[in-house]
Amino acid sequence: MPEPTSVTLNFVEEGAGIPVLALHGWAPDHRLMLGCLEPVFAGRTGYRRLYPDLPGMGKSPSPPAIASSDHILDVIQDFVDALIGNTPFLLVGESYGGYLARAIARSRAEQVLGLALICPMGVKVEHAERTVPDRQVLRADAELLGSLDDRLAEEFAAISVVQTPETVRRFRDEILPGLDLADAEAMARVRQRWRLVEEPEAGEPFKRPTLILTGRQDDSVGYLDQFALLPHYPRASFAVLDVAGHNLQIEQPALFDALMLEWLDRVAAES
Repeated sequence: MPEPTSVTLNFVEEGAGIPVLALHGWAPDHRLMLGCLEPVFAGRTGYRRLYPDLPGMGKSPSPPAIASSDHILDVIQDFVDALIGNTPFLLVGESYGGYLARAIARSRAEQVLGLALICPMGVKVEHAERTVPDRQVLRADAELLGSLDDRLAEEFAAISVVQTPETVRRFRDEILPGLDLADAEAMARVRQRWRLVEEPEAGEPFKRPTLILTGRQDDSVGYLDQFALLPHYPRASFAVLDVAGHNLQIEQPALFDALMLEWLDRVAAES
């Protein structure tokens, strides 16, 4: 396996104070996490939010030497060293970003003040291994889908559980642009070595405030495989949100914001 080369990640930074590192999932870019978290922090000062694009996604390059999830993890660790250093920080990961975030929490257990996982990949990494519900749309709107351009309608219909003008708007603004920028060749290369060599839950349990959010109708990563994570995270709140799929933050925004704010309160109380 080739050794990774130095990669400078594209990122957006908001606010000042305690660092918050937010890692998006497979194929979108930083705009997914920006849309997730900026409403949460709108009324909370004292946090410096860092939103990088993962290698091969958004505007971050992915040279041929980046050929595994371990290489991507190394790039993120370099990003933390350069932008955060030894400062304690909060860590948020969505989907594949949640998988990587768990590995960072393992390696930096003393530095990570709290961990939040949004529709994370669970204990089963490969799609074929996962326990997921059947595809289901609970609030369908065929007229709305018919009003969209073909590309947006196809991508949105494939993942949405709630089809409203607002969920379409957020999908179009926060998720679709990243999908359009993703480097398919680079991602296919990493996909061949997708599983991390060392399991994120190897070693001692992570004993800081944790939040695990899952969607009951999430047919991408499901919700059952994440329940198995709980023994490793003894300070975790675990929520399964009904009427929510893999983009639960745009389908249940009020619950998402409330649970994230409660997690921030728990972290603050122990910091």
